[in-house]
Amino acid sequence: MIGEASFYGLYVPWLMVLAGAALLALWGVRRLLAATGLYRWVWHPALFDMALYLLLLYGLSRLTAPPQ
Repeated sequence: MIGEASFYGLYVPWLMVLAGAALLALWGVRRLLAATGLYRWVWHPALFDMALYLLLLYGLSRLTAPPQ
């Protein structure tokens, strides 16, 4: 996915926009997991958070990718 987005004249890579959206989604999922008590079953929280972030970023990039 090649491209950029313009925010008030500042061009940022599209992947950076997706990374920010994935970070916001990660915060929401973490709060949901903590509120339901499922987060306490995670053995290594930092590793789990990183894997979840990468999965969210991959999912967002696949959703916004042009059809092949």
